[in-house]
Amino acid sequence: MASRASAIEKRMQNIFSQIKGDRAIWAIATLLAIFSFLPVYSAASNLADYGESGNTFSFFVKHFMHLSLGFAIMFAVHKIPYRYFKGLSMILIPVVLVLLLITILQGTTNAEGTNTSRWINIPVVNMSFQTSTLAAVVLMVYVARYLSKIRDKSISFNESILPLWVPVFLVLILILPANFSTTAIIFTMVMMLTFIGGYPIKYLMIIIGAGIISLVMFVLVAKAFPEAMPNRVDTWMSRIENFANAEDTEADYQIERSKTAIASGGIFGLGPGKSPTKYLLPQSSSDFIFAIIIEEYGLVGGLFLLVLYSWLLFRIVIVSQKSDTIFGRLLVLGVGLPIVFQALINMAVAVELFPVTGQTLPLISSGGTSIWMTCLAIGIILSVSAKRQEIKDQEASEEVNPLDILSETI
Repeated sequence: MASRASAIEKRMQNIFSQIKGDRAIWAIATLLAIFSFLPVYSAASNLADYGESGNTFSFFVKHFMHLSLGFAIMFAVHKIPYRYFKGLSMILIPVVLVLLLITILQGTTNAEGTNTSRWINIPVVNMSFQTSTLAAVVLMVYVARYLSKIRDKSISFNESILPLWVPVFLVLILILPANFSTTAIIFTMVMMLTFIGGYPIKYLMIIIGAGIISLVMFVLVAKAFPEAMPNRVDTWMSRIENFANAEDTEADYQIERSKTAIASGGIFGLGPGKSPTKYLLPQSSSDFIFAIIIEEYGLVGGLFLLVLYSWLLFRIVIVSQKSDTIFGRLLVLGVGLPIVFQALINMAVAVELFPVTGQTLPLISSGGTSIWMTCLAIGIILSVSAKRQEIKDQEASEEVNPLDILSETI
């Protein structure tokens, strides 16, 4: 028995020795994933009652498989030296543009009236994939690569249009018709990263102005030719108007149910699985899972999540500052900040501080693509921190020990 226990312990040590990078980020991602199982299992009762299977456990297994694949992606990516992401972003930008084009050309609604121009179906495994989430990660890596390339160089606005802004606006234009909120988030994150990367503020003002003009023109064209993009602009405008005026609509219904769940949660919540609102709240396992968490785990559960995301933000900044290259610093911020930003938006929507956006809670909400791309981004961050740890270990091994010198001279 002792030898078997020793063998198991040795095997576990070998597994943990393969895990590199910031251990705190690994811990945060693991805690979020573990915590997600109970609220997803509870909120999935709504889907099971109205779905085909009628089996809540099947949704639990599906969520487990999504997270397992996500952590496999995270582990594999963190083993790749982060300098390789420079070249990969150049290769993948055309790929994501093609994927986004295929996605938008396949149509806008399915038989149930749900917008399908956000997803493409993977034929072999028969799974849906939201291309905009992959495009967001690739684009942030691409922008970080360009900013590190021009760092400390004097560059004119015209010189940056083709290599930087043309890919950015192509990605945004292809996402905009189906998903305004994701487009707005990506644009905001690109602006933030370029500002941090030292891109001239006067040029950023030009880009922001161009973005606003482009959005206005798109809305006018969509209004003039509604058959081209049915209901999309009307949906965006109605959500904003409902947020401002609190009109009685479906979006307002979701927010009201969300606030009811939060109010009934109190300090410590009703207990795991005891949320009655999950049967009334659409998207209770994805977009509005934060409301279910507070209803079942109270303010304590909500603060626990807020602390975890705040801790993640802190570690992202630390890893960025400790990176040995400009590209590494910008890369960590470029793929890391959107994770925390998306989490804050999801929470803000649940408490009606923000209009309904359809953004999930990273590593908590159900849904494969969101989990996988979040894990991809975290894997990139861990790759940067792993390189820093490798350099520190190398420097430590090369330090001269005075006792060694003394022993050689005697």
